[in-house]
Amino acid sequence: MKANLITPAVAQYVLEHSTRPDPLLEALTKETMEVAGDFAGMQIPPDQGLFLTMITQLVAPDVAVEVGTFTGYSSLCIARGLSGGRLHCFDVSEKWTSIARRYWAEGGVADRVTLTLGPAMDTLAAFDQTIDLAFLDADKGNYPGYYELLIDRMRPGGLLIADNTLRSGHVADPAHDEATTVEIREFNDLVIEDPRVTVLMLPVADGMTLIRKK
Repeated sequence: MKANLITPAVAQYVLEHSTRPDPLLEALTKETMEVAGDFAGMQIPPDQGLFLTMITQLVAPDVAVEVGTFTGYSSLCIARGLSGGRLHCFDVSEKWTSIARRYWAEGGVADRVTLTLGPAMDTLAAFDQTIDLAFLDADKGNYPGYYELLIDRMRPGGLLIADNTLRSGHVADPAHDEATTVEIREFNDLVIEDPRVTVLMLPVADGMTLIRKK
């Protein structure tokens, strides 16, 4: 559980009082840790997955988009929350998304998911559907570009969720000037100054920002 801003005791309490991931999600977490090594940290934690499923159920999107799929935990959670809509995933890795494909099939949601491989700045630019819900969890340097492509295609009232917007709390400390922290800090400033949206940043996992298009 990536609880960087609360005490370990509170994090454990939150975990114990939230619905636990089922065996399929636990198996995906275990396999990702085994095969991805240092990259396994890119997988979202269980509390965030549950949040994505609930948000998807509440929004009831016809068109959902995910930018950055990795081994498929977040996409599986979003797809499970769909009620007739479709999830479009954008990623560059055949290696990691091959694991995602397998878990989509095992979870019975493969028919709800379309995967497009390639640089998302290009593939999103070619995407011509109106978006109801989006989850952004890809390379942080391109967040501003992804944001513009997603917001431009989003319906009024649509919701974009951006991940890792707290960077372990480092964004609040000007002394932290590591490149990715600076990129996220600049993205956060871009979003809060955008008159097209309303914004709520949540201290869930490593920070999730809810961005609703007006």
